[in-house]
Amino acid sequence: MHQITLWRRLLAEFLGTALLVTAVVGSGIMATALSPDDVGLQLLQNSVATAFALGALILTFGPVSGAHFNPVVSAADWFLGRRTGTGLPIKDLLGYASVQTLGAIAGSILANLMFGLAPVTMSTKERADGNLWLGEIVAVVGLLLLIFALVRSGRAPVAPAAVGAYIGAAYWFTSSTSFANPAVTVGRAFTDTFAGIAPGSVPGFVVAQLAGLLLGVGLVLALYPHAGDNADAAVVPHDAGPARRA
Repeated sequence: MHQITLWRRLLAEFLGTALLVTAVVGSGIMATALSPDDVGLQLLQNSVATAFALGALILTFGPVSGAHFNPVVSAADWFLGRRTGTGLPIKDLLGYASVQTLGAIAGSILANLMFGLAPVTMSTKERADGNLWLGEIVAVVGLLLLIFALVRSGRAPVAPAAVGAYIGAAYWFTSSTSFANPAVTVGRAFTDTFAGIAPGSVPGFVVAQLAGLLLGVGLVLALYPHAGDNADAAVVPHDAGPARRA
């Protein structure tokens, strides 16, 4: 088995994150067109489409890059594996976070274009309340606990379905509708549609997500003290074997 080259993994992360945001934004636009007077139904349509798309994208890109699509997941992988030599090296982490953010922006632009909007329509939807930031902390902590619980219990193959289901559910049980992803948060600022977030609201969400990262990693270490030994199995395929993710 050979290690997959960095450029291939970065390309997979760019494409996967772009398509994820395209699914989030595009399904939001479609939902408002189909159900213009029912916000609850719009959210249901948006969340179901996102959950299924995320599972499919993990299956597609997991064998190449691990299908992180999220700087928080990449950072957790690096932190947990840094002492044991597993997980992402720091230079790969920086590369992953960069292409994930660029991919998220590209995904919003693609969705805008598909629905006949201007390529960039900066969002005017303010999301700046403390209860929303708390929702983001909860969403990130739950995501990290899920990923590493699956790995430590030998159930990593079910991650595509489990992670998709978690994000779909978190749309409904978190006040923020579970962005849980700094790159996706930045990308969603580039569309003034159902899934958008005003640029001025982005920093608060990102800070909350980073707080969730710290708390989530701490809880992973408390509950699964040997999680770092399995960081590769969680998110980084170092060879051409079966998909291993999150």
